[in-house]
Amino acid sequence: MSAPLVRYDREGPIAWVTLDRPQALNAVSMEMRDALWDVLGVLRIDPTVRCAVIRGAGDRAFSAGADITEFGSAPSLLDARRARQWRDLWGVMSRLPIPLIAAIGGFAYGAGLELSLYCDLRVASEDARFAVPEVSLGYIPSAGGTQTVPRHVARSLAAQMVLTGEPIDAAQAYQAGLVHAVVPRAALELTSRAWAERIAGAPPAAVQATKRAVIEGIDLSLAQGLALERRLGDAVRGGTA
Repeated sequence: MSAPLVRYDREGPIAWVTLDRPQALNAVSMEMRDALWDVLGVLRIDPTVRCAVIRGAGDRAFSAGADITEFGSAPSLLDARRARQWRDLWGVMSRLPIPLIAAIGGFAYGAGLELSLYCDLRVASEDARFAVPEVSLGYIPSAGGTQTVPRHVARSLAAQMVLTGEPIDAAQAYQAGLVHAVVPRAALELTSRAWAERIAGAPPAAVQATKRAVIEGIDLSLAQGLALERRLGDAVRGGTA
């Protein structure tokens, strides 16, 4: 049997999810996508996991994006679209109740960058590079890049990134708010572990309710968002969250 393309490891209440195709810059093949789907299923139903860190194997990339060598290999466009709809990987990530941390080293391009934007926190190494290059390859982002990038950075920068495909470096990503911290490569795992331990050490009901309030409230009016916060706060205090 071949080695798994997504490794799943546990350190107490913290899960470590590793994209493991370093020879292909951790490009997301259909096989890797299926493996990631299975791991997300575990994260969704396992009440003992309080936080998860997603990272890429090797020294060169978090993920270089979708595996373009597979483009056009589906029996038909409808089959490819149906596969994505049946297994809405990005939708599942966006709805996970536990916090996700992306530990980004090297390239985070295309679906790799988009994957990281479904995480709640992002820490990058100094050598990290970020791009949404799909348009230069003749297609549009298919993992939500046209929607997630503008929700994390200014509209002007988002337009530049998705329309030109030009990369930005870690310092630019930090200044733009795309990542929360930039650290030396040697400190990437240490920093993400410290964040995960801090989150995992807090009461899980409060953590998950707070994440839900932020994610669901962002598209509501202020009054509606405050009402959501009150309901979730009451549920946590009442032990029903």
